[in-house]
Amino acid sequence: MRGLKTDRTASVVIRGHAFIQNLRRGHYQLGTETRHQHLRVAAAFDELTETI
Repeated sequence: MRGLKTDRTASVVIRGHAFIQNLRRGHYQLGTETRHQHLRVAAAFDELTETI
């Protein structure tokens, strides 16, 4: 059976989903300099890779 085997993996997926939703809504300063709304998440991940 595929899927979430433990509570920990479910928690990781839920937190990741919430993070992406918050990025899209502009709650973080990541990707805000992008002109196009649909590219905000891609720009935010580019900024994150530079800092990490």
